[in-house]
Amino acid sequence: MDYLKGRLVKLLVDFFEDDYRRIEHALEVLQEADALLQGCPECDRDVLVAAALLHDVGIKPSEEELGYNTGETQEKYGPPVVEELLGKIAFPAVAAHKVMEIVGNHHSPSRYDYPELRLLKEADRMVNRREAAGSGR
Repeated sequence: MDYLKGRLVKLLVDFFEDDYRRIEHALEVLQEADALLQGCPECDRDVLVAAALLHDVGIKPSEEELGYNTGETQEKYGPPVVEELLGKIAFPAVAAHKVMEIVGNHHSPSRYDYPELRLLKEADRMVNRREAAGSGR
């Protein structure tokens, strides 16, 4: 599993390049999601790790194309990026599709009943609250 996580982290860093704030945010969301995973035996850890690390990849193309990003634009632009990135590491197609659906729904009311989506949303909320409060980790 650590090998997969390492490959996913490299994809994240290569994608966001010097956008360290977004990279750090994704790593913190992964850390929170990993902690929440202990209470979710039905979760697919590979899907959760990929979704946690890649959940905000829609920000970059949204900002490049539109000049801004919102939760809605992240959900629109994120899944194609996830598909491309996960294709680079031969992530299993069924799992990649699930990650794409999670990334495409992580700011909206849940359209999917995936335990990984519930955990990602909670982990992201926890990190966003900390960041908003300026406390960091």
